[in-house]
Order: sequence, then structure tokens, then C-alpha cells
Amino acid sequence: MSSEDVTYERAGDVLKAYLAKSEGGGGHPGLVLIPDVRGLGEHYRDVARRFAAEGFCTLAVDLYSREGAPEFPDMDAVFRWMRQLPDPRVLDDLAAAVAFLGQRPETAGQRIGITGFCMGGQYALMAACSVPGIAACVSWYGMLRYAEREERKPASPLDLAPRLACPYLGLFGEEDGLIPLADVEELRRILLRTGKAFEIRRYPGAGHAFFNDTRPDAYRPDAAADAWPRALTFLERVLKG
Repeated sequence: MSSEDVTYERAGDVLKAYLAKSEGGGGHPGLVLIPDVRGLGEHYRDVARRFAAEGFCTLAVDLYSREGAPEFPDMDAVFRWMRQLPDPRVLDDLAAAVAFLGQRPETAGQRIGITGFCMGGQYALMAACSVPGIAACVSWYGMLRYAEREERKPASPLDLAPRLACPYLGLFGEEDGLIPLADVEELRRILLRTGKAFEIRRYPGAGHAFFNDTRPDAYRPDAAADAWPRALTFLERVLKG
């Protein structure tokens, strides 16, 4: 397994990412990985390497390539930042990432999936509903509802869900203070009503960021131990099948 920092372009902007891949040339399915709101830190580089070790050529994207990673003194600052981040720009950047990964020799002729965590899980679902070329989506505790819609946030994940264009796996904690269970169940109802291929898994006793093993306050080993092989099995079935 090897890894490197890479760049690619979208509309004249140079975007940064971290590419982790298995040895042995081409023939590997691709996976775009979207970090949480704090950006592409070492934890998500490590998660990218874990996916690569399982045979997925993984591109962990830096959504803050233009402005640099933000610093958050408190949770209010986190929420303000997310409200100000323009969804159309993010989704266009993810479309460029999917295209870039699909053109790599390691993934030639293979399917491309997308996964993300927290805010990245939100955008993974949104991309699966709007970005061409995505064959599978795994969303880890991605937020689902917007309180308001405006130019930077024209449609929430729940608004876009009827347009889901690939199989979807949603992983949620039942004690997540950012994602009410009512939203998760609304997502389930929308996907059932529109005939989508999906799985939703809820973990009792787990809150937000239950997979993040660098955060003792949030990490839940039992939930993480179930979610990781579940995600791998899903991706292997959809992308390698």
C-alpha cells in the first residue's frame, strides 16, 4: 500500500487531496472520502489508508483547498461555518474528484464509490443524488435536514434523497444529538417510497462520530466494530461485484 498528496483542477482552481492505494497496478475500485467539518487531518488520512488496505483506491478530498482548514473555538463556530459553506461549490468539487479518480490508471474500468463522515457523510449522500459516476455511497452519521434553504443551501439531503442514483448505506448512532432519529426514519420512508436500494443501520448507545477512534469522548468500539466490516462488505458487493 502506498499514499501521496495529489492535486487536480476544477474551473481553474487547484484542489488538494490525499491518495491511498494498494500495490499491484490497476483494477481497483475507487472511493472518494469526504472528511468531517474539521477537514483533511491525519485521522482521515489514516482512514483512507485503511480503505486502501482493503483494495479500494481512496481519494480523501480537501474541501478547504482554497481557504485552508478553519479553526473552531467552539461548536457555534462549527455550525456557522457549515451554514456558510456553499453546497453547489462542494458538489462541483466532488464531481471533479470523482472524475479525477476515475481517470487514474489504478481505477481504469472500475466503479467509483463515495463515503464521508459527519458533514462529509451529509455531502456523500448529496453527491450520490446529484453527481454522475458514483456507483455506491456509505454515509457515516451525515446530517439530513436544513432548518432553512437559501442560495448556499438550496436543498437539504432529505430534499435530494428521492434522486438517489446508487445503492446507499447509512450508519447512524441512536444517541446522536445532531441527527434526530425522526430524520433517519424520514430518510428511510423516502427511500422506500421511491424504490431505492439502501440499508440503514442504527447503533444503540452511539452518538455522533462513533467511528472516530481519536476522540475518546465520541468513539464507541462496539458500534465501530460492526460498522467497518458492514461498510466494507457493502462496498465490495456493489463496487467489486
